[in-house]
Amino acid sequence: MSDQKRRLVLPGEILGSNVDAKEPYVYRDEQGSVRAAVAGLLDKRDEREVFIPLEGVYIPKPGDIVIGLISGVGVTNWFVDINSPYTAVLNVQDLLGRPFNPQLDELSRYLNVGDYIKAKVVAFDRTRNPLLSVQGQGLGRIVEGKVIEISPTRIPRVIGRKGSMLEVLTKETGCEVYAAVNGRIHVKCPNREMEAIVILAIKTIEREAFTTGLTARIRKLIEEEKIVRGVNVEG
Repeated sequence: MSDQKRRLVLPGEILGSNVDAKEPYVYRDEQGSVRAAVAGLLDKRDEREVFIPLEGVYIPKPGDIVIGLISGVGVTNWFVDINSPYTAVLNVQDLLGRPFNPQLDELSRYLNVGDYIKAKVVAFDRTRNPLLSVQGQGLGRIVEGKVIEISPTRIPRVIGRKGSMLEVLTKETGCEVYAAVNGRIHVKCPNREMEAIVILAIKTIEREAFTTGLTARIRKLIEEEKIVRGVNVEG
């Protein structure tokens, strides 16, 4: 589907009363009108409009699947950078699924500073650090591929309407692409050339997120890069 139903919204612009939008990206003025607090895209979806902010930081909420970077190792837990103002915590019992004796074992044997994990936010209320869990299918330490980081507000554009952009990225490159809500994207590609192409495409999406016709341009970019580099999906 094309980007023709999207339009750029500037800070301070009044949004319609039926727009799906949340603070802190929107606010109400003295007259009660809902206005954009940051630049964004107004996306018409069926009978409603959705405001997609193009600026802002990631604020965790329970249920989110995030890609975290181990930033510190404690006695019974790990501290995790989730690309947010808030540092998350992963408890050792959650990872191991059994009691842990810090006198007999070291956490760094299981996860160390610099490791990436895919985890679920299970608790967060802004009065304490977000609590993570790696219990669940597809969660845990990331051992293959590469993690790249973009602005969290660009993730909806990487995914696209009904997954359209993500479909282009995966089908045209043969890469597996997982876009986490906190602005980190895990890619696993058949070769280094395809990895370079998909990263270039994602960075282009981040840079040109506010433009129309982006999906078609990204498909063309990937096709041209494959010709220049002499690779194909089977590569």
